[in-house]
Amino acid sequence: MKISEVVAHLEGIAPPSLQEHYDNAGLLTGNPDWECTGIIVSLDSTSEVIAEAIGKKCNLVVAHHPIIFKGLKKITGSDYVGQTVIKAIKNDIAIYAIHTNLDNLLHGVNKMMADKLGLVNRKPLQLAKGQLKKLHVFVPASHEDKLKDALFVAGAGSIGNYSECSFSSYGKGSFKGGLNTSPYVGTPGERHYENECRIEVVFPYYLEGVVLAAMKAVHPYEEIAFDLLTLDNSFTSVGAGLVGELPDSVSESEFLAILKDAFSLQVIKHTAPTGRPIKTVALCGGAGSFLISNALTSKADVYITADLKYHEFFEAEGRMLMCDIGHFESEQFTIDLLSDIVSEKFPNFAVLKTRVKTNPVHYFS
Repeated sequence: MKISEVVAHLEGIAPPSLQEHYDNAGLLTGNPDWECTGIIVSLDSTSEVIAEAIGKKCNLVVAHHPIIFKGLKKITGSDYVGQTVIKAIKNDIAIYAIHTNLDNLLHGVNKMMADKLGLVNRKPLQLAKGQLKKLHVFVPASHEDKLKDALFVAGAGSIGNYSECSFSSYGKGSFKGGLNTSPYVGTPGERHYENECRIEVVFPYYLEGVVLAAMKAVHPYEEIAFDLLTLDNSFTSVGAGLVGELPDSVSESEFLAILKDAFSLQVIKHTAPTGRPIKTVALCGGAGSFLISNALTSKADVYITADLKYHEFFEAEGRMLMCDIGHFESEQFTIDLLSDIVSEKFPNFAVLKTRVKTNPVHYFS
């Protein structure tokens, strides 16, 4: 199996187009045409993780955080980034990062946090806009079902928890082929009328190439009439953060105990208790201060994230409990998620979870 096959699967799950503008997800070192000898999944790709990969004869590290995040002007080994990159290149280790594109999926990083807390009725905390497109395509009525089937297989027609969604309208189309054409119906040089169906389907914008290829593969016409529109609708499975509910309300002290146990925390930084029970829970793995206002708008009783600054704790304004559980701690279960994603596709291939504890933050007690 080539590394490119693993990359294709990962990017089918979390398309690079979903990453934030500042991010650097994707293949960072290595050649996609290399034969893959084994995979190690980790939260970070540090020099120690690369050494682990070498020792276990794995030439692909799939990490959540990209080791190359800002532009590299020098690679001298004078810092941990350079040391890691040099070691990876010298030993033919490919590094693949799957970062905010995985964060922005409802079934991604935040799902793992929500699973640990048993949240139900989940949805993104900040819905993504501009992620959907709509296809209008005209086809002979006799080919309606065949074309729909192809579009659905390609990923079109999914809306929330529903799939194979479409709308069809019927009418009479006309066309006249030039003398050098080979029309599916009609005679070149003569106007032809055909009973046609207009099919409408929506799809995530990153599937455009796949959907259009599926349309062209089964459409009988030599020239296909279709419209492609970008929608401003929110995509219900893509967005930042997550908000859900506990099955039953608990007190703030009970919730903090649950949170500490679920994430194996030594300490929780939090705002002053509000005195109200916890039912609605908002969360964001990693640095999530940018979603504090969204958590308040969602009427969350608690917001769980990491990397909050001193003054950002004031923004809770006594309206919700706000907890900073640590960056690594909030995303630690991403290693399990990445292992599951790769293993389910390649069940007979060596996929190992790193044994290196990459958390750079330590606590003294």
